[in-house]
Amino acid sequence: MDAYDEDPRGPQGPDGSAGTRLPEEPPAPPPPPGPTAAPATEAAPAPEAAPAPEAAPAPRTGVAALSPRYQVGAALALAVVAVAACVHLLMVFLSLAPANTVTKQHGKAIEEWVYPEFEQNWKLFAPNPLQQNIAVQVRAEVRMRDGGLRTTGWTDLSAQDGAAIDGNLAPSHTQQNLLRRAWDFFSATHGTDNRPVGLRGSLSEQYLRRIVVMRLYQDDPTSREGVIQRVQIRSSTTNVQPPPWSRERVSDKPAYRLLPWWSLTSDEAAGGVR
Repeated sequence: MDAYDEDPRGPQGPDGSAGTRLPEEPPAPPPPPGPTAAPATEAAPAPEAAPAPEAAPAPRTGVAALSPRYQVGAALALAVVAVAACVHLLMVFLSLAPANTVTKQHGKAIEEWVYPEFEQNWKLFAPNPLQQNIAVQVRAEVRMRDGGLRTTGWTDLSAQDGAAIDGNLAPSHTQQNLLRRAWDFFSATHGTDNRPVGLRGSLSEQYLRRIVVMRLYQDDPTSREGVIQRVQIRSSTTNVQPPPWSRERVSDKPAYRLLPWWSLTSDEAAGGVR
């Protein structure tokens, strides 16, 4: 067959001549006339991209926000606090550690630092822990504004501390331990005749006396109306009752330890320890 023979499947032209094939799809119509495109030389310039704004520096916080002069002051204050904390921990550790060369040579300085405010008590871990409730009570002789003397009734300071602690989720250290530790300090440095034993006896008396005077000026109405001249302290010791299933029997009656009247110094009488 000749290569120019027409395809028998395709339609023939109007002149009936062979050799040409019609396209399977009609050609697309020409686009409608539109406005003449502007020459390339007259095209509008593309707008320039705006420069990206610079990120603002993060604000300084803490010590870095202070001026150099205050930064130096803050650094010195932190250094002083750190040194004081280290010295305090070292002193407390030496007071609890067994006797050694340091405690023998500097024992007086260690005691002056620790006692009485920072004294440690480990009776909770003793083989026989405390099984008594000890209450500290006080009464005062007050000189009123008219010049007369009036003796107050007994004020149970331990009961006041217990009431403040009861139901308090975060009681303060002073409410829990200040008065109790002061009485323990006094008991450890005095005999049964209430006479001081050792060099710290007078210090324990002064410490306990200042605490009770401060509490009287705060809580006792009669003391607030006058000037306290003397105070007398006593302890009330009651045994903790055993559980019902125990066969142990102990007395439930309180035992009192009465101290003599203590005269106040001028600073204490004037309220200098409030």
